[in-house]
Amino acid sequence: MLPDQFKQWFARRGWRPRDHQLALVEKSQARRSTLLIAPTGAGKTLAGFLPSLIALAGAPRRNSMGAGLRTLYISPLKALAEDISRNLVAPVSEMGLKVSIETRTGDTSVARRARQRVKPPQILLTTPEQVALMLSSADAGYLFGDLDTIILDELHALAPSKRGDLLSLGLARLATLAPGHIKIGLSATVAHPSELLSYLVPQTAPDLMRSMADLVVAKGGADPDIEILEIDEPVPWGGHSALYAMADIYRAIQSHRTTLVFVNTRMQAELVFQELWRLNEANLPIALHHGSLDKARRTKVEAAMSEGKLRAVVATSTLDLGIDWGDVDLVVNVGAPKGASRLAQRIGRANHRLDEPSAALLVPANRFEVLECRAALEAAKAGEQDTVIARSGALDVLAQHVLGMACHGPFQPDALFEEVRSAAPYAGLTRARFDRVVDFVATGGYALKTYERFAKLRPTDDGRLRLSHPSLIRQYRMNAGTIVEAPMIKVRLVGRRRATASGKSGAARPLMGGRVLGEVEEYFIEQLSPGMTFVFAGEILRFEGISETEAYVTRAPGADAMIPSYAGGKFPLSTHLAKRVRAMLADSEQWAGLPLPVAEWLGLQNERSQLPGVNDVLIETFPRGSRHFMVAYPFEGRLAHQTLGMLLTRRLERDGARPLGFVANDYGLAVWGLGDLSQRIADGSLDLDQLFAEDMLGDDLEAWLAESSLMRRTFRNVAVIAGLIERRHPGLEKSGRQVTMSTDLVYNVLRRHDPGHILLEAAREDAATGLLDIARLGQFLARIRGRIRHQVLDRVSPLAVPILIEIGVEPVARLAREDLLREAAQELIAEATRKSG
Repeated sequence: MLPDQFKQWFARRGWRPRDHQLALVEKSQARRSTLLIAPTGAGKTLAGFLPSLIALAGAPRRNSMGAGLRTLYISPLKALAEDISRNLVAPVSEMGLKVSIETRTGDTSVARRARQRVKPPQILLTTPEQVALMLSSADAGYLFGDLDTIILDELHALAPSKRGDLLSLGLARLATLAPGHIKIGLSATVAHPSELLSYLVPQTAPDLMRSMADLVVAKGGADPDIEILEIDEPVPWGGHSALYAMADIYRAIQSHRTTLVFVNTRMQAELVFQELWRLNEANLPIALHHGSLDKARRTKVEAAMSEGKLRAVVATSTLDLGIDWGDVDLVVNVGAPKGASRLAQRIGRANHRLDEPSAALLVPANRFEVLECRAALEAAKAGEQDTVIARSGALDVLAQHVLGMACHGPFQPDALFEEVRSAAPYAGLTRARFDRVVDFVATGGYALKTYERFAKLRPTDDGRLRLSHPSLIRQYRMNAGTIVEAPMIKVRLVGRRRATASGKSGAARPLMGGRVLGEVEEYFIEQLSPGMTFVFAGEILRFEGISETEAYVTRAPGADAMIPSYAGGKFPLSTHLAKRVRAMLADSEQWAGLPLPVAEWLGLQNERSQLPGVNDVLIETFPRGSRHFMVAYPFEGRLAHQTLGMLLTRRLERDGARPLGFVANDYGLAVWGLGDLSQRIADGSLDLDQLFAEDMLGDDLEAWLAESSLMRRTFRNVAVIAGLIERRHPGLEKSGRQVTMSTDLVYNVLRRHDPGHILLEAAREDAATGLLDIARLGQFLARIRGRIRHQVLDRVSPLAVPILIEIGVEPVARLAREDLLREAAQELIAEATRKSG
């Protein structure tokens, strides 16, 4: 099956082709689209490229119908595409293959991208966003005319998001332009492979689909070696920093070749890096990597890792996927992993070889996270997966795609509708909804059609739709994509001679130029005054001033520096792990496997109050100071709890309970107010069954959404993706404030004059499935119907302490703030553990 030069190459490497690699070659030669499910280190990427390399090496250059592009590789990460390109060059050069390979990402120069449209390589490695841009070109048919194979890497990571929607629409278009190509999907283990198979073939004929694609599952490798950190110092009751464990993490780094230290947020990455650097007496080469750092800094870290020059990298999800660094022999996950699939993905970065166990150390930041880490460890050992893939395609992404197709050339709505419905997330799209999306792109919709700026499509004499003006092509290309970051400000490091500034809003005029370190969110910079310090890019920086979209900083000493937080950077606890945690709480026999202080904490809770059950919910009420608290333990994740807290406070206000606020984390939520909730429940004036009734997701939800800033933010993102509001114009980039003002104005107009507008509908759907997690909250309310257990207490319970610690925590942390949090926690702990009487 393998040509001799390939057999010899494997032999020189001391390798033997694995069964799944040979299976993909066989499927490809039979022109069968195939999904390969394989664990980390199984050689998935080589398996995906082998068929193309064999075909390009063995066949003379055929008469070209297009530009010569034969294989299109699509990756979820720019860094992964670059890494795969480097790794692919080795076998190509070692076998002497005359195969051209290039990458195209957002970091590729304009000149190179223009050349690639005319003279592309035989193998092009890129991302979904770049595919969309290439398809919008008038010459897309020529560019993809020779396309033979599409490789979809880490497909499980793309499919559950709007980027997956964009990818699916691009694949549907490619099926029209190059109908003879096959697709190879590469994925880690997933619960339902059929959901990913649907990306490989058109969905207009599901029965036919099943006969058009095959599934190959690689044999499992060595079981991972996962430990939960246990040290003499007890795990804190609350908080998220895990600073108590930094010395032990540093010792683990010292005892291994290369360590990846994963965290869940960019804010946490900066904090952990600073603390490890403070402990770094041995001056080990430790680096920092997250998405807000400048591209040059990230590339430098990736190159140093590939060359084996680093002992550790503190990273967020930017390094979760696929990148093959063979020298990594330990993965440390700081904080709970939030999902079994995410944990498996991260663990796989260590010992990136199928036959060697991946070593991982889980470091819980608080006692609830100990339970979650234990649940994740057990799920990983059982090989369970919890990534949810199936979704309905987003309407704002569809609107962007429609405009992109118009940039390519005039289109026939009937044909485009059929093409769109062949994409997996849009298989259930109705013609009525499609027509409303097209009408929005063409006119802006009922309330906006009188404004010329929103008219982007015009009908032609033959019934097609075309762009209303050529300038829209450039506008589309400058704003394409589905990732809408919060408004960002570049951070520029200037020389030691201080920059001069005319105040916070004045223009900073640096006396010496400097380099860009990365970006922070605009709202964070707005809180700073000249002279204040903050942590970024692994350094302590002094804010000097701001000029348009750049903040000027100098290096500074100081321990009380602020740490930027970033919106949308937190993962919610998965439903699967939440169920395991509830089962662990309800079964005291499982506590034997927990650290002694945690088991004692649960025992104390059982003594002072009670523990939540598997399918019910515990509600505690107690006074504290001049306030009265209600604490609930749904274990349904931060997003669902925040929505529940918002709706509960509305209901309590209506019932005269005088709520003052609420706080939520992944495990529970606390609502507090002036009314005595225990007494009101006892005398029947407050009914818990009615308070937690499912009808809160009806009128209460609609009323809250109508007045909430969350809906405005959600609409802002939808409007940007759909192309209603542009982030960038030729020669001009809007500030975050300008985008906000524009979208708020349009939002108000639509709510008043066109409440059924397709983008308002899209925003409501986005909020329900994302920021609010309505489906999960609805399942919780249905599950606890008639299963509410109420416990009246005279003071805070042990289980409530970690939740109440969250009250008053600033959105912007400080390096020196840990002592203050510890003092607040100690006061709550003393109260919860004090004996009665």
